[in-house]
Amino acid sequence: MHENEKYIPTTKYVIKANFEVVGVVERSDVVGAIFGQTEGLFGPDLDLRELQKSGRIGRIGIKLDSKADKTKGEIVIPSSLDKASTALIAAAIESVDRIGPCNAKITLGDVMDEREEKRREIMDKAKNILRKWIIEVTPSTEEILNEVSDSIKVGNVINYGEESLPAGPEVATNSSIILVEGRADVINLLKCGIKNAIGLEGTKIPKSIIDLSKKREITAFLDGDRGGDLILKELMQVAEIDYIVRAPKGKEVEDLNPKEIMRSLREKTAVEQVKNGLQKTGIPVPKHIFEASKQLKGTLEAILFDKDGDNIARIPVSELAEKLSKTEGVRTILFDGIVTQRLLDIADSKKVECLIGDRVSEVVKSPLDIKILELANIVEEQK
Repeated sequence: MHENEKYIPTTKYVIKANFEVVGVVERSDVVGAIFGQTEGLFGPDLDLRELQKSGRIGRIGIKLDSKADKTKGEIVIPSSLDKASTALIAAAIESVDRIGPCNAKITLGDVMDEREEKRREIMDKAKNILRKWIIEVTPSTEEILNEVSDSIKVGNVINYGEESLPAGPEVATNSSIILVEGRADVINLLKCGIKNAIGLEGTKIPKSIIDLSKKREITAFLDGDRGGDLILKELMQVAEIDYIVRAPKGKEVEDLNPKEIMRSLREKTAVEQVKNGLQKTGIPVPKHIFEASKQLKGTLEAILFDKDGDNIARIPVSELAEKLSKTEGVRTILFDGIVTQRLLDIADSKKVECLIGDRVSEVVKSPLDIKILELANIVEEQK
């Protein structure tokens, strides 16, 4: 079969075999031997002549070469039959033992799945397309970041007031203002489409902020660290703040993603709640609670108190959640461990009024009916 010859369009498999003849034969002799010696072997349904007429067997390709009274060559037979029928045809071809007047030996080679070859070619083509697509069309991470950054140009940050504070373009006109700690925070909020933020740029509260707080609704959105605590204390002394929002504990506003920013703003706290004792610094507790707290540090234990301040139980922190879920009348919990959401939920269901732990998990959402304190922030109540 010549290279420019094509198989039938419906080819599924290709049978290849090699033959060797003692003598000189021609292509027609080989084809004739194949048709003649396989005729009737498996009935009319698998007769090669009939299969070729119906197009289920394609043109038989023969390549041969005669030298020194010997002829060698290759047989190629395209098939659109199923696997089993194609295998029978292949085995039948190998049974041919004479070609023309000469003895012959036919050895079956490969039976190739043309569809597999086609799939491989398609896969290779797809890989090339994808490679070209990624390299030439898809922007790099750096290009994406640059494009996003360009869409939020620093030029959108204006200078506000006599202190030239960094602010979003709507600070001068919006009736509500979000007060953040610095320029990077303003830019991060701009990326979320929030254009009414203004930065303090330091721990000293600028006069422009104090003036704004007298005219607008102010939400202070501060970092969840010690610096945020200090700024909050000063703000509450010199400015008229309406709401307070804190970044998750240990995080800064400039590092929050849009989902974290929007969730934090939805959970803002009215400043009255903070003033009523929800802040975590210097909170007075009864003397017996304070004295017990000094002995508890480092023990990994918990003490449960009832409404009269009597000790109900002292247990390992590891057993606290289970014990609390089975105990009635607990009003204060003092423990050397972390306040988690699971513990808070159980405490809320048991009508616990005060929960004092070593520290509070940053993912906690505090129920309004429970006072949550940290051991380091409590002081003895003065009578």
